[in-house]
Amino acid sequence: MSTPYRHWEIIDRGRTGKFMDEDDFLPRHFSPTLKKLIKKYEIKYDSQNPCPSDEDMADRIWQAAWDLFREVGYYNTDSHRVIEVADDEIKEALYFAKDHYAVGGGKDARVMKHRTIEDTEPPFCILSPDITVDEKYHQSMCMAYLKEPILDGLCGPILEETFGHLIESGGPSEIAGCIQHIQNQKMAARLVGRPGVFMVAVGTAEHDSGQIAVSDNDWGVQKSDARLVGSLTEFKTADTLLNRSLHYAQYGSYTGSLTGAIYGGWCGGSEGTAITTVAYSLIGLVIHGAMFNQHFPFHLNYGSNTTRELLWAISMAGQALARNSNLLYTSNGFANAGPMTEMLFRETAVHAMVSTVTSWHLWEMASTRNKYRNRATPLEARLGCEVGHAVARQKMSREQANEIANRLLAKYEDSAADAPMGYEYHECYDAAKALPTDEHMDMFRRVKDEIAEMGVEFPY
Repeated sequence: MSTPYRHWEIIDRGRTGKFMDEDDFLPRHFSPTLKKLIKKYEIKYDSQNPCPSDEDMADRIWQAAWDLFREVGYYNTDSHRVIEVADDEIKEALYFAKDHYAVGGGKDARVMKHRTIEDTEPPFCILSPDITVDEKYHQSMCMAYLKEPILDGLCGPILEETFGHLIESGGPSEIAGCIQHIQNQKMAARLVGRPGVFMVAVGTAEHDSGQIAVSDNDWGVQKSDARLVGSLTEFKTADTLLNRSLHYAQYGSYTGSLTGAIYGGWCGGSEGTAITTVAYSLIGLVIHGAMFNQHFPFHLNYGSNTTRELLWAISMAGQALARNSNLLYTSNGFANAGPMTEMLFRETAVHAMVSTVTSWHLWEMASTRNKYRNRATPLEARLGCEVGHAVARQKMSREQANEIANRLLAKYEDSAADAPMGYEYHECYDAAKALPTDEHMDMFRRVKDEIAEMGVEFPY
């Protein structure tokens, strides 16, 4: 049961399901159920192993996630109704879920397929700055990312202004900004010789109208591209989000479900974050008909997921999904440090390594906690994805990844709270040429050599 086939049933349940006051949903329904399931399935975080090898626990996390979704449901904040599903409906959706998709077009087409634990096939690499950018740098940054050969897909930077006007959600300026966003991305792809490259677009859209406005197979978001539909924290949706998944299905583009379980929030600790992340993959499939699930669990205080508490949750969630489904899912890195800092390169490397060996595809990299304009470059994403390719090719085990992860964590984890902000895009790159500065490249090579000495066998 997933929206491309059952969307009217889902929409109907969002109007006729069990009524619940929104203030009661999380403290009286979601969190108590999650705590009960953590205890029932004996899920236990191990701080010494950011990349554990506990397959029995992975299976218990899967079952806990299944029960969480089935028992809690999905809350519609507009109707104050709970969308509930049955076991048979989850089973049906999983049975018909495809384990691979061909995305993009022409010579730039790629196949994204389900990965297994310690898979020797490299991860599908979606590169994304995950930040807002000045209008004057938008196309340059798109080109800089598209110049990376390791890129399989692009999610471009976000605009806050369009032609000097502040973009306002739901208004004419948002539609204009979304059109400018996709036009910049498509033009950048054509200029660098990758016109058919897979895109996830457009992040500038906050409202459903912005996404709908750019659905055009000639000049806009094409049917070979993907769109994202988010979730409200935790386990909540709204009509504007359901509108998106309905439109994506009817237009014919791929749907990605975007979720970020919060460590230290309603999910509790690492155990609850891992369970909730897996449950979100089931929600993405059943509620939104998602082709893939894009996860960015993050720390409530830091806003990152490169600390050991989050690496453990990412690792265990990936193993649970790999062992019990054929779903597709990307691990979205959120780092504490900013561009052109050794800390950011190390954070990206460890996130990519742990994610890759535990079955994830990669979505790299949100620097400076995804909070500061212009603070992202393709070089950190390049390093993360090169690490992903390397550890897959060399058949790295979880035990090896765990040892390297602990060594890298020792170099930066004490600085998580006061990480350096680094520099803005135009200070790290020649914006006119969309190329990194010598200083930035020197730092990239230096940290890459350091990681290679730890045991990562880069192919080039």
